[in-house]
Amino acid sequence: MDLGLKGKKAILAGANASIGLAVARVLAAEGCDIALCGRTPAKVDAAVAEIAGLGVKAIGGAVDVTDAESYPDWVASAANELGGCDIFISFVSANPGVDTPDGWMTVFTADILPLVRGIQAALPALEKSDAGSIVTISSTGAVEEFMGPQPYNALKAAVINYTSALAQKYAAQGLRANCITPGPVFTSDGPWAYIKANMTEFHDSIVSQIPMGRMGTGEEVAKAIAFVASPACRYMTGANLVIDGAFTKRVQF
Repeated sequence: MDLGLKGKKAILAGANASIGLAVARVLAAEGCDIALCGRTPAKVDAAVAEIAGLGVKAIGGAVDVTDAESYPDWVASAANELGGCDIFISFVSANPGVDTPDGWMTVFTADILPLVRGIQAALPALEKSDAGSIVTISSTGAVEEFMGPQPYNALKAAVINYTSALAQKYAAQGLRANCITPGPVFTSDGPWAYIKANMTEFHDSIVSQIPMGRMGTGEEVAKAIAFVASPACRYMTGANLVIDGAFTKRVQF
């Protein structure tokens, strides 16, 4: 199936590693030009070189996404350099794992505000696209209890709500917004790799709760995101797509 991504322009925040980089690879393989950012210059440069090697235009920037000025400026300049923006996805995240005021502020300033600021900075270009698509990233911690009260879980639930409101607001313009809600996903450079090496018992206890008997892979999630973001999925908007190997037990409706 042709996803209709060839020649499209995607801005991916926080995509120099883990799931974000997997998405960049899949979109680039479909012919999509990519702008990505991350915190570490060396990792950004390596990611850009890899994506450019797939035959598409690739640009990158080392950006502090908590900076209320420089981050939106980078998004806007990336859209200008790419020649537009058809897809915006923010993979930026933070999970201190503590139910404290500082923990709440950490998730809010390093996860939620960058999402909002990035979308707002990309909107002028997205609204000009004939296939504009916003994809947000939540977590199964947002839809079921996971490890007790945590700001990460609660604020990832807010992402689902925010995405639905965006979909309602912009549907008439043909601009779509959908949310992806992954369960535990193992990538070699992601948090579960560290947990497996240093908290093996906890890692194994989570895997034992997944009916498929394993965590998802970055590529599996990336392929789903690419479809949802693409013109091939043009009528889907306001959806929350759970990708978790049946980890969550609720009925999905």
